Amino acid sequence: MKKQLVVAVMAAILLCVSVVFAEMPGPDPDSLWKYITKESPYKKWEFWPDHQGMQPGRAPHGPLHKVYVNDRAFNSVNPPVQYGAIQVKENYSPDKELKAITVMYKVHGYNPPDGDWFWVKYSISGKADKFGKPAGCIGCHGTRAKNDFVIVHEFK
Repeated sequence: MKKQLVVAVMAAILLCVSVVFAEMPGPDPDSLWKYITKESPYKKWEFWPDHQGMQPGRAPHGPLHKVYVNDRAFNSVNPPVQYGAIQVKENYSPDKELKAITVMYKVHGYNPPDGDWFWVKYSISGKADKFGKPAGCIGCHGTRAKNDFVIVHEFK
């Protein structure tokens, strides 16, 4: 009886976990854009606690940016962040005109040597420019590999 209960509970947990992860898009720029703009609009997400609102930026992202993070990123206390974590960076010109949107999305098994991050640079209309495993993204963010490639937030 006890063994059957344990098996039933484990099956229920596995089902719940698979349902939660099934709702997340795969490492595909079009599915990810739909997810962050329609299914879970990133503008409703949090900012990192130590990186609120418009902040000074640097190349290649631009002189100003805003960084939004979903709950899985926000609730990650230590690196590595939880799988399914998404960070969306709005990249602005000096006169605060939105120029591009760059995204980091943590996908289990996608790219283990580089933190399992899927990267995308979108135009403001949602057209993917660079995506996947761009050497420039990995090279720059790789300097923060111990912080799970996250540059704008310091995990404690």
